Amino acid sequence: MSKVEDFLTPEEEHEIVSAIIEAEKNTSGEIRVHIEAHTRLNLLDRAKEVFHLLKMDNTKAENGVLIYIAVNDKKFAIYGDKGIDQVVPDNFWDSTKETIQNHFVVGNFKEGIINGVLKAGKELEEHFPWIHGDTNELSNEISKG
Repeated sequence: MSKVEDFLTPEEEHEIVSAIIEAEKNTSGEIRVHIEAHTRLNLLDRAKEVFHLLKMDNTKAENGVLIYIAVNDKKFAIYGDKGIDQVVPDNFWDSTKETIQNHFVVGNFKEGIINGVLKAGKELEEHFPWIHGDTNELSNEISKG
């Protein structure tokens, strides 16, 4: 089995999907998690590439965010669409990154992802609150590469 398949159990993946659903309840923002073994690219460049491959740049408000994890590299990145970048400060994702990193350092990957997803939802809520009639534009399932 690859590291990607060993990274999370099916139960842990279900808990993360539940966290995504919870995080998106109060924001029109769209959150996804993508896990793959390794990247030869710069981490943020690969996150941007995956973001586009997952068609996350097709949301109405351009407010999708991807939490990208390269398991074997022991690295992750957060990439937000241009609608987010236009309204938030440069260090907007720092607290979310710190939340994830604090859990990852001690091997609590599921908790790190869940807390990062929930934190991202809270951060997005301030700039992209949920509005009546908002629909879920992207899958909440974890994608793997």
